[in-house]
Amino acid sequence: MKAFFDSSVLVPVFYGDHEHHERSIAAFKKHSKAQASCGAHTLAEVYSALTRMPGRRRISAEQAILFVENLRERLTVVPLDGEEYWQGLKKYAGLGVVGSTIYDAMLGHCALKAKAEAIYSWNVRHYELLGPEIAKRLRTP
Repeated sequence: MKAFFDSSVLVPVFYGDHEHHERSIAAFKKHSKAQASCGAHTLAEVYSALTRMPGRRRISAEQAILFVENLRERLTVVPLDGEEYWQGLKKYAGLGVVGSTIYDAMLGHCALKAKAEAIYSWNVRHYELLGPEIAKRLRTP
């Protein structure tokens, strides 16, 4: 099964004491690079989250880059070109997607491009707004 991961699943992979760590890492480890992907923008989201976590969870830029590199080695990174991005924006605007939910919508667009059969996220509410094409693929780890 082809799987797509968003940052809400990937960030807990790196924190053994995170409430979603066990289930997130199990889903992450279950798939090979040929079977698993993430959006190109997800790499920036993971980097941002890792370097702005509160207190002792915050890591340096150098450490975050090492973690992101690990993701690149384990996942196929799916970019959108300018036209794909535009088509996604129009599609999801037409569905009434507003505000920051558009970022998850564009990741959903990446998942469709990757032909993912499962989209793993802890941010279920946003993805459920993206229509049945996305919602039927949605999984929490």
